[in-house]
Amino acid sequence: MRSLTRWIGRLILPLLFACSTYAGAATVVMAFGEKIPPFCFPESDSGIELEVIGEALAFRGHQLEPRYFPLARVPLAFRRGEVDAAMTDLGQDLSDAGAHYGNPAVIYYNVFVSLKGRHLSIKKPEDIKGLSVVAFQGAAQRYPEWLAASQKDGLYFEQNNQELQVLGLNKARYDLVLSDRSIFRYFELLLERTTLFKAKSTEMHQFVEEDPQNYRPVFRDPQIRDDFNAGLAQLKASGRYQAIYDHYLEQK
Repeated sequence: MRSLTRWIGRLILPLLFACSTYAGAATVVMAFGEKIPPFCFPESDSGIELEVIGEALAFRGHQLEPRYFPLARVPLAFRRGEVDAAMTDLGQDLSDAGAHYGNPAVIYYNVFVSLKGRHLSIKKPEDIKGLSVVAFQGAAQRYPEWLAASQKDGLYFEQNNQELQVLGLNKARYDLVLSDRSIFRYFELLLERTTLFKAKSTEMHQFVEEDPQNYRPVFRDPQIRDDFNAGLAQLKASGRYQAIYDHYLEQK
């Protein structure tokens, strides 16, 4: 009888633990930018950032429900209580709005991209003097020490359609593209898969040290934040995190 009791205990205890683990499972309504390929595709609820965050939350039973906003409205949606979480605070401190900061799900690495055949070396702002630059909207405000001179000289352009940035560089219409390296790579692959485009060899020049703290998601519930952090750590340890990136950024 005693051995039977022990056997039943070994059977039931894991079930009780599983129930307690998922007892607090919730649907997490989270604000994302409207369209940031390959990080976010609203039409299919997919993309690197959505999949990383969704799978990290699912590690302890939570379900991600994305809501899409113009990027500037993402932190505002959190402040107004329209969502339970947000992909970013866009440089605002949302602690006073009840935010609990998680670990970065993804990091955006902005770089200058040039054609390799140009043999450009970019280490300091003076190195881009006389070069034409096309960038995403708002880049001049974010990196004034690098872009103010180009803007003054009429050599700076903003183009939010980053597919056109890739095409323009490939045809040497611009000397440099300022872009996140994953976004640039994604559009290179997309163009090669869907058109007669053949990407020329490029070189990526890192010009700033990205601070991971700039890309932390925020959660209203500290327990869900902790569960997210645990799931994110598991994704990285298992190799699943890299597999999500590879799915979008490797040649098929």
